[in-house]
Amino acid sequence: MNLMKNSRRWFYLIVLALVWGSSFILMKKALIGLTPIQVGALRIMITAITLLLVGYKSIFTIKKRHWWYIFLTAILGTFFPAFLFAYAIQGIDSSVASILNSLTPLNTLIIGALIFGFTFKRHQVFGVLIGFIGTTILIFKGAQLNPEQNYVYALLPILSSIGYAFNVNILKKYLFDISALAVTVGNFIILIVPTIIVLWYSDFFQTFEYNETMSSSLFYITILAILGTAFAKTLFNRLVQISSPIFSTSVTYLIPIVAVFWGLLDKEKLSFIQLTAGFIILIGVYLSNKK
Repeated sequence: MNLMKNSRRWFYLIVLALVWGSSFILMKKALIGLTPIQVGALRIMITAITLLLVGYKSIFTIKKRHWWYIFLTAILGTFFPAFLFAYAIQGIDSSVASILNSLTPLNTLIIGALIFGFTFKRHQVFGVLIGFIGTTILIFKGAQLNPEQNYVYALLPILSSIGYAFNVNILKKYLFDISALAVTVGNFIILIVPTIIVLWYSDFFQTFEYNETMSSSLFYITILAILGTAFAKTLFNRLVQISSPIFSTSVTYLIPIVAVFWGLLDKEKLSFIQLTAGFIILIGVYLSNKK
């Protein structure tokens, strides 16, 4: 049984890496015809519709005590990151954004210690410092290599990774006793109304014009919503429930491999020093999660 459970969590991890690693290039393609606000809002809205169609019955398993924590995970783990990443990829390469996202396990460890009562070990503190050094090198070298890009946007994936870290710790501590699908559907029920409001004020409905560019953007955002959000979110929530927060967020070690591959195919610039900085970040993440 333990072997089967261990195999299942590794399978989930690899599938998530492939799906989420492809999400960055899908966002980049969707941004050709849509604004970052519209990309984030449409991603959430299409996901919400998809989940309600396939999993609405799971709502009835959510108890009153769960809703506050579902609200927190919806805001911190879905709502803000959807917009922050869309803006980030408008400003920096998608491959760089994916590497910065690999800070999630580091932030999970830090927030777990500061907010949820976990303790640090010496090598974990060392790992956090190494991860910070790698991030600094990645950002500054990227600014040199791509002077036309605004590397202030690099802060946005870092903020998203902090939101993800809170999300994982809350899931593990307070939402372990309901199904992963129920948590995910609950998240998007909460987000439907604010997302429609955001989409309305983005002028999407007022200025919508169907053409080849818009058709392409809507295709990419639909794939992103159904696979990269609805399916992947449910799978990730289940992974958190059957493993640890640190193991679950270690998917971000693998995401950059897939995202960098797509970025290079799309002719993004990525120097050896940036790849080295990404490797330094992963070393830091490994040390911070080593038992």
